[in-house]
Amino acid sequence: MSKPLWTSEEIAAATGGQLSGPAFAVDGVSIDTRSIESGDLFVALAGARDGNEFVPQALAAGAAASLASKSVAGSSILVDDTLQALERLGEAARERAPQVRRGAVTGSVGKTSVTQAIRAGLERAGRAHSSVKSYNNHIGVPLTLARMPRDTERAVFEIGMNHADEVTPLSRFVRPHAVAITTVGPVHVENFPDGEIGVARAKAEIFAGIEPGGVAILNADNQWFGLLAEEAHKAGATVRSFGAGKTCDAQLVDFAPEPGRAVIKARLHGKALDFPILQTGFHWGPNSMAVLLMLEALDVGLDDSLAALGAFEPLAGRGAEKLVKLAGGDFTLIDESYNANPISMGAAFASLGARKTGGRRIVALTDMLELGAEAPTFHAGLAAPLDAAGVDLVFAAGPLMKSLWDALPPTRRGGYAESAAELAPLISAAVEPGDLVMVKGSNGSRAGAVAAALGALDVRSGETG
Repeated sequence: MSKPLWTSEEIAAATGGQLSGPAFAVDGVSIDTRSIESGDLFVALAGARDGNEFVPQALAAGAAASLASKSVAGSSILVDDTLQALERLGEAARERAPQVRRGAVTGSVGKTSVTQAIRAGLERAGRAHSSVKSYNNHIGVPLTLARMPRDTERAVFEIGMNHADEVTPLSRFVRPHAVAITTVGPVHVENFPDGEIGVARAKAEIFAGIEPGGVAILNADNQWFGLLAEEAHKAGATVRSFGAGKTCDAQLVDFAPEPGRAVIKARLHGKALDFPILQTGFHWGPNSMAVLLMLEALDVGLDDSLAALGAFEPLAGRGAEKLVKLAGGDFTLIDESYNANPISMGAAFASLGARKTGGRRIVALTDMLELGAEAPTFHAGLAAPLDAAGVDLVFAAGPLMKSLWDALPPTRRGGYAESAAELAPLISAAVEPGDLVMVKGSNGSRAGAVAAALGALDVRSGETG
């Protein structure tokens, strides 16, 4: 019989708390009553409401016990500060499993997809653990650690930030043996007085917790590679590079997109590779190189790494494709609605332009957020890569996208609206069989609503059987 994730005695020892009620054991850790599973420990974090108020609801949903800051129903470990206690529990999980090879991923674009692709490779090599969703902040990272089973062999953690000094403590929680920075670009620049270089320095904080002899995997095609490599060396890390250059440890030679997949040609430490992936976006060329180097650093064999990449499907809102059946035929919907910034927009347009289609190339775009004072300029600047990609029609929504709309030639203007909800019927009325349609924008500007509306056009949606 397998051991529980935590016993009440272990939780009390890790957090410095006191047991209230009967002793217990748990098989999971949760901070949200909506996702409680039977046997979980519910951590009553303070938020807009006192987390202790949700303990009865958590117990009713199946939680075995709680980590609370005042007397509550059921068994609990009582502590002064539940967030600090969660952090200590995460640290204890790391310390009790010294055999784990740990990796950490950050970057302005692609963190979640790269992390999950790495997870797929780790699972092929043995007992693996990783972040779920985008649990990459001051709560998500210690939570992911606290959930790590004691017999884990390899783990990968996503680390995000909005401001300076946020990554450092998260890296020190994880203490990774290998880190990857996917790329650095003008994301969250509104929070950095010095602009993009400030973002780069904040991403370099991931080296703060790297284990002695650790590996830093960096994008040699990014303008901040030199700065990041210098910071990695200061931390005692060995730098491994990926990119298009011949001197890269993982060199991307060619990326050939096809419907629903792409074929990559690469050289890994000089060895020629040729392999398929279930992704079509050009950014998956360098992403795949980063994944291969991370898996190598975490002691995963090349065969397992290539098999994992070959089977890894696009995540929801991050390049997933769907054939939508209309009365007269199909159109292809590419859902990139989860997030957007100038880097990912450019890569998405280039990918769209490289695809063969018998119909039109159409994009539906919503505002890119957190770009600071230069946001209108960044939006207007999308006109050039749209032109280079040969996009036929642009549908745009939001006050920032108005800058792009004004920069487009009249022949490329499909429709403009103030919001995603208002744009959805405009593009829904315009799509035709044979079209290749991409939806992209920041999650906060509701691009997903446009993608959902287009998907709902499928005449098969009401079928049963």
